[in-house]
Formats: sequence, structure tokens, C-alpha cells
Amino acid sequence: MYYFDKILTFVNKFRKPNYLTLFDMKKLLILTSCLLSASIAWGQSSPQKKIQTQFIMAEDGSTVELDEGTFIFTASLSMEGKKGITIKGKGKDKTVLVFKGQTEGAEGIRVSNAENITIADLTVQDSKGDAIKTMNVNGITFKNVKTEWTGKPKKENGAYGLYPVQCDNVLIDGCEAIGASDAGIYVGQSRNIIVRNSRAYHNVAGIEIENSINADVYDNEATENTGGILVFDLPDLVQKKGGNVRTMFIIIITQILLPKPTLWVKCPMALAS
Repeated sequence: MYYFDKILTFVNKFRKPNYLTLFDMKKLLILTSCLLSASIAWGQSSPQKKIQTQFIMAEDGSTVELDEGTFIFTASLSMEGKKGITIKGKGKDKTVLVFKGQTEGAEGIRVSNAENITIADLTVQDSKGDAIKTMNVNGITFKNVKTEWTGKPKKENGAYGLYPVQCDNVLIDGCEAIGASDAGIYVGQSRNIIVRNSRAYHNVAGIEIENSINADVYDNEATENTGGILVFDLPDLVQKKGGNVRTMFIIIITQILLPKPTLWVKCPMALAS
């Protein structure tokens, strides 16, 4: 209020009689202040265009740095055809990308037809569909990434948290996946895979390895899911047959959170829990 009066006094010195009333001057200053505040707020609260532009304009071999904070999105963020890109936040619980109320796109983040991509140190929350999907990527690393649907587990949540499909040389390390309506960590039709030091909980399936070849899954926790870990092949997919999948040193504690899908019911309990 002190500064408002100072500005008003200054402007009033140059006001000619009968040109603007004192009331008019106050209204003008209030309007100017509101417009300035709205302009600042718009710049601060519109990350969609900024980050999508960073994804599109990123040069091969570069890093897309994401600031600390919670950012709201209404559409997917997508990247295609890039090589050697790192998408990096300030920390798993420090850079939070929220897609609650998403109206466009089927994923939170989607990366396709790329090589040597790293996604690190960030959280994706409440996407309409899959949280982070990578497709046809040779060399994909998820490091210290969290995917989460907040609130109680429910069937309306997105199907998959971390979802590399038809990828080669996959590393999932130090990640968390929470609340997916199908699988928290899902690797499908891929080759040369490591899933380690990660946690999956409050999903239907904690970890799934489907139609994939050469996978080591170790030092993970899958707790409070309907089923802990599942390794299987399904027919009629691009990659017909998986194999050489090793699961080691995994803590599995199951809890019925959602109705089991038919596939779970048909699996031996040694696999489905």
C-alpha cells in the first residue's frame, strides 16, 4: 500500500485539472497492476509449450534440463527421432510433472524412434494413459524416475508406469512405479534388459517382462500389488517369443488391490506372486 500511494502521488503531480479524476487514476493503476500480474502468472504457469519446444528443438547429444517444481500439463510431451538426448530433472521428488485433467494424448511422456535416450531425476503423476512410454528406442535408460497415480488404486488409472516396448538395451535403475491399473514396470517385446534397484507397489502387477529376450531383473521390491512379477509370452505380437529372463533377489509381498485380470488367474502362483 505504501508503494501504491507513492506511485499515485508521483503520477498526480503531472495530472492536469479535469483531465483524470483521482478515482480514474486509482482504477488505471489497479488495472495496470492486474494486467502485469496476469502476464507474469501466465509465463510462470505455462510449461506445456516451453517443455514441448525444448523436446522438439533439442539437438542430438544435448540435455533437456527441467527445473525444480510442480508443473501442470494438459497434453502429452513427445519426442521423436532424436539421438543421445538426456531429459533430466532436479530430483525424483523435486521435478514433478502432473497430468491430472489431461485432455490430449495417451501418455504423459512419449519417446519414439530414437537412440540412446536417458530420462532421469523426475516424477510423472496422474497421466491419462501410460506415464512414460518409449517405443522403438535403441538404448533407453530410466534413472531415478517415479511414475505415480495419486490417491487410492483404481481401474481408471493409466495402464503402465514405465513402459519401454520394442526397445533394445533397456536399463531401469532406482525407479518407483505406483498405482498403475495394469503393470507398474512393464518391458515388452524388447532385448537386452536390466531392471534393478527399483520399487513397484499399489499396481495390479508390480513388474512384467513380456515377449522379451535377455533380461536380468534383480534387487527390486514388488510389494502390495495384486501380483509381484510376471514373465510370459503372448501370441500375435511383433516379437513372437521371449527367453533368457532371469529374476533374482526380489522382495515380493502381494495384496489384492484390484480384481485380477484373466491372465493372472491362468498363471501358476509361483509366477503370479
